[in-house]
Amino acid sequence: MTLHAASRDALAAAELRLLEIVDGTTGTDASGQLAKLGDELFAVVGLLSGQPALRRALAENSSDPAVREQLLRGLLADKLGEPTLQVLTMVVAARWSGPREMVDGIESLARTTLLVRAERDGRLDAVEDELFRLGRIIAGNHGLERALSDPSTDSAGRIALLDGLIAGKVDAITKTLADHLVRMPRGRGIVDGLGDLASLAAKRRERSVAHVRSSVELDAAQQDRLEATLTRIYSRPIALHVEVDPALRGGLIVKIGDEVIDGSVAGRLAALRRDIAG
Repeated sequence: MTLHAASRDALAAAELRLLEIVDGTTGTDASGQLAKLGDELFAVVGLLSGQPALRRALAENSSDPAVREQLLRGLLADKLGEPTLQVLTMVVAARWSGPREMVDGIESLARTTLLVRAERDGRLDAVEDELFRLGRIIAGNHGLERALSDPSTDSAGRIALLDGLIAGKVDAITKTLADHLVRMPRGRGIVDGLGDLASLAAKRRERSVAHVRSSVELDAAQQDRLEATLTRIYSRPIALHVEVDPALRGGLIVKIGDEVIDGSVAGRLAALRRDIAG
């Protein structure tokens, strides 16, 4: 998600309001309340994605913010909970760089809500890992990837296909995030979208993500040593996402952001061939 300066400021203000509401969410049903808040924010993303005139009206910077809030509440007050309306009131009162970026911001708030819920439930690590692994599974099946990413097909069919793949096998939060991505790709492919979500989960834990390709399965001790080494090198906590790739013929490839550390046999052979070719 790329936002211009005004939209970044607007999203930061809305996130502060969201986290104030989240911090006030307590009790035995706190997790359920956060689930409802996230679901309702995602529902608003769907509504605004299909209603260009409405999203333009709610993002119109030249109009009075009070008028935009009145429009919001007049349309949605009987359909959304008060916490959701409070978050959206902050959204429509802010100055966004455009209607599309406002909708992107609401989607980001929905994702943050669910990741906070996973964090509170002690499930953030599991959700991050499931999102990453799901992305790798789909990336390995091009037919499945095309079917799940094609916005021209019926969304109910895409959701049914995803359900057949993950129903009962992943955390409910992982499923909600993946369902929304498949239902409303908004220009994103399913694999890239899942990768972005896994990175958001890692960022929530204030860690960078190292995408590791290994020629063999790494056991827990090996992963711990690699994570400790990368943390020392980069002077910040590093989360590992490990994928087995026998084509490497030995060794590892580690990618952190735009930096690639290629310690694989295949990588060294490729470098040698380049040197020989001049």
